[in-house]
Amino acid sequence: MAIQRMSRRRLFGLSGLSLLGTSMSGWLPRLAAQVQQSGQSPPRSCILLWMSGGPSQMETFDPHAGHENGGPTKAIETSVPGIRIAEHLPKLAGQMQDLAVIRSMTTKEGDHTRATYYLRTGYLPQGPLLYPAMGSVLGKSLQREASDLPACISINPFRALSPAAFTSGFLGPAWSPLVVASETGAENDVSFRVRNLKSAARLSGQQVDERLRLLGVLEQSFLAERPDVPVRSHLQSYERAVRMMKSSSVEAFQLEQEDAALREAYGRNPFGQGCLLARRLVERGVPFVEVSLNGLTDAAGPGWDTHADNFKAVADLCGVLDPAWTTLLTDLRQRGLLQNTLVIWMGEFGRTPKINPNGGRDHWPGSWSAVLGGGGIRGGQVWGSVSDDGMEIRDNPVRVPDLMATICRGLGLDPALTNLSNIGRPIPLADHGATAIEQLLV
Repeated sequence: MAIQRMSRRRLFGLSGLSLLGTSMSGWLPRLAAQVQQSGQSPPRSCILLWMSGGPSQMETFDPHAGHENGGPTKAIETSVPGIRIAEHLPKLAGQMQDLAVIRSMTTKEGDHTRATYYLRTGYLPQGPLLYPAMGSVLGKSLQREASDLPACISINPFRALSPAAFTSGFLGPAWSPLVVASETGAENDVSFRVRNLKSAARLSGQQVDERLRLLGVLEQSFLAERPDVPVRSHLQSYERAVRMMKSSSVEAFQLEQEDAALREAYGRNPFGQGCLLARRLVERGVPFVEVSLNGLTDAAGPGWDTHADNFKAVADLCGVLDPAWTTLLTDLRQRGLLQNTLVIWMGEFGRTPKINPNGGRDHWPGSWSAVLGGGGIRGGQVWGSVSDDGMEIRDNPVRVPDLMATICRGLGLDPALTNLSNIGRPIPLADHGATAIEQLLV
């Protein structure tokens, strides 16, 4: 049985209401007991590395060297004896002790639009509900009261294939991701800017404060007459924007504050610098950050959609992914953040084990890979396996709701925690019937 609780948040003298769900499942009391024994629970964060287009499992985390379906890709040893991954990720191979590879992901969704929606929300696109993206729903659940930054920040998303998969859905605009795009300047220097954070140059600080105060009065008056969820969401959005404008936390976007050698280690490209920005954001209390690797250029696209020339394309993409992801894990670990930060790597599906006539791999939702690492995850293991030709799952198939439940548990959340939808239905974080993979959890 789930119940709904109301909590009040005050920002800059204005007040708004947000709905939070709690669960009375048997797992939540056990979590509370653990927290009570260990003192205050440390804040949790999540970083999603989203691979637009669907990355090939055969050239990343489930190579089939020696089989004709494996193509020319070799397998290499990792820091964990017995676990081998593709040769394109040599630096990441040294981090395997912190990673759990799932080789038995499976869905029936081979279309980019539907599959992207399914993986990013945990729910199939059907019925009257617009489900919130993972970042919105997890960010809402993990949000710190004192945070000046949004609960979810999305870096360089490619939304054209499935726009609905990148929204806050029925949670409303108050929980929409803050979208941040990269800019590449002289000498390939990558920077990130959040638009509309600065007030107009013609206005003094006092004038800005007076206008915001007037806005607050008008908003509260409107809310008193129309106490509806959309009105409250609108008010919350403005409150959070104002709080962010006035906060020193926006310095997180100033990557020039970082050591040049560290920036080089991440990679002087939008994805590498996006991973560095993700670390700076979780360091400042942002509970959910996603960084998209859409291709090798600034132009957004489904870069992992390798229907042709798969082997060179994946090798080139991994050349960007490998140093960025590896440095992110190392950076988080050295700063004491990795134990409380869950890092997810995935796309919307995998690629066909069989190689097509164009030297490419096509859409394949039947048996593919995802990776979890860091906070809440027991690294150094592989879950599930596929047949020698890669065509069928041999053991431990993992459904999308199961993956979502595992992510929730890794973040210290009950998967049965609910949010009230716009049509009055309580919707759990992970779909009904989801089962977390206990063996992957600390």
